[in-house]
Amino acid sequence: MRYIISAIAFIFAFSANKQDLQRFQITGFAQGASYSITYFAVNSVVSKQAVDSIFNVIDNSMSLYKKGSVINNFNVSKSGIVIDEHLKKVVEKSIETYKQSNGSFDITVKPLVKLWGFGVEKINTIPTHKQVKQTLKNVGSGKLQVKGNFLFKKQRDVEIDVNGIAQGYTVDVLANFLEKKNISNYLVELGGEIRVNGNNPLTQLPFAIAIETPQDGIETEGDFKEIILLSRGAVTTSGNYRKFYYHGKKKISHLINAKTGYPFQNEMISVTVVAKDAITADAYDNVLMACSIPRAFSFIKKHPELQAYFIYTNTDGSVADTATAGFYELIKK
Repeated sequence: MRYIISAIAFIFAFSANKQDLQRFQITGFAQGASYSITYFAVNSVVSKQAVDSIFNVIDNSMSLYKKGSVINNFNVSKSGIVIDEHLKKVVEKSIETYKQSNGSFDITVKPLVKLWGFGVEKINTIPTHKQVKQTLKNVGSGKLQVKGNFLFKKQRDVEIDVNGIAQGYTVDVLANFLEKKNISNYLVELGGEIRVNGNNPLTQLPFAIAIETPQDGIETEGDFKEIILLSRGAVTTSGNYRKFYYHGKKKISHLINAKTGYPFQNEMISVTVVAKDAITADAYDNVLMACSIPRAFSFIKKHPELQAYFIYTNTDGSVADTATAGFYELIKK
């Protein structure tokens, strides 16, 4: 499963043992990205095998790269199929976000993603306007309907791609798994998408999360724009600087506008969102990437449960940043 790699890294403070609680960490690679789970407990109650089993179940549900996955079976179906609980939750959240964003977030974008060369099968040519217009006929989450456990498609060629939200959902599934194990202090990170709960019991401080400086195609370390402190919630980032190609001098981003059929062409470089859970943050960081700065702030005003940090390009080509008032309150002083 391939996902957008976000621009968040995390910083973890560690000190001498002050309580009976110990720090445990599980790391690995899944869904096309690295993952790290850090938690505090008296004993090691979560195994890497259990974590990898969760990843496997979710991949069987939502991976476009796994033959026979539920999502692939839906995409090749004529009118829909019975889906599992994981895909159902993600599709329902996606349809909700589609409505809330007036169509900016749309999981039926898959044919367009493929057309522009960012799908499972690589395409090296730029689509014509005629091809884009034809493909748009099969795009629009209004063509989807969930009834019970059945996901209907109103047109045979409708296909879905949940890469813009499923990684956040996976983080939530892992966080919920930890909580069922009575773990109340943890940090779950997958491909830069993060969810935390509690504090570091060894320092009595909230978790510190660093937002990296975007650089085209470069994995940076230690070069941070801001550091925020968070005791509960999720932080995710969407950006156009990790996954793109150039056609001549024009930069073609993997983020496709499902309304126009073309890659985003606005001032946004990256958007970091803080929300109560990772599936919400992951969905809305994509919504805000489609906005101009004024539109983004107008949207956030209607959704006070979200806080956001924006890195963008000014009209003169310079890079600037700004954030909502609630996000500024989280920044480490």
